Amino acid sequence: QVQLVESGGGLVQAGGSLRLSCAASGHTFSSETMGWFRQAPGKEREFVARISPNGYNIRYGDAVKGRFTISRDNAKNTVYLQMNSLKPEDTGIYYCALDRASDYTYDYWGQGTQVTVSS
Repeated sequence: QVQLVESGGGLVQAGGSLRLSCAASGHTFSSETMGWFRQAPGKEREFVARISPNGYNIRYGDAVKGRFTISRDNAKNTVYLQMNSLKPEDTGIYYCALDRASDYTYDYWGQGTQVTVSS
């Protein structure tokens, strides 16, 4: 019954910014580890960011370190991905995911939101 819905994707020029949101169903969101992944055309899914339930344990993929910021608002059951200094290689479908057991195996996935960065 978990539902994750991403929003905020779109078309942006290189160097610009976007903020993605992921709205989660249920009232147990505050105890769930959340992650962001992306998949570029013709490529495998790539890890982007991960955040612990209380927001204190955060990890980023090497390709986005220093440019992207993951955060969460447990009162709104929402996790965010702030993307700055966007590059064309950031283009892809961005997925929100939930790691129920905090074991790095993600159990639930959103439908994805498209991010396109033009040069």
